[in-house]
Amino acid sequence: MTAILETAAQAGSFSQLMNAFKTADIEQMFQGEGPYTILAPTDEAFAKLSEETVNDLMQDTYKLKQVLLYHVLFGDVRSDDLAEIHEAPTAEGSIVIVEQNADCIKVNDAQVIQMDILTDNGVIHAIDSVLIPTILEP
Repeated sequence: MTAILETAAQAGSFSQLMNAFKTADIEQMFQGEGPYTILAPTDEAFAKLSEETVNDLMQDTYKLKQVLLYHVLFGDVRSDDLAEIHEAPTAEGSIVIVEQNADCIKVNDAQVIQMDILTDNGVIHAIDSVLIPTILEP
């Protein structure tokens, strides 16, 4: 296995997320042992955002960092854990709401579309939308 960001980069569907981590200069956070859980928006999830929103985030590194840390949970939170919890604290400091039904698991309004991508220092769950913390919503 490889480290969490290396695994995400190799997956090929998280290039926007990887670029955002680099722009926000928080890649080093994931160099440690962890474990970390990343709720990773796919490139298609980033494509759902308006061009204005993406440009705003990429130019405001504080805001970008807050958005990215909102996608990070401390610990190894796998799909069976997600299926049993109703909320989870994020590295940003806020809480995400976890809902599950027979068909899917959702985090806030994002559907988890691929679960349990295991790495040496954590786990990645691909999601279909970018999560925006309430304090940053327009």
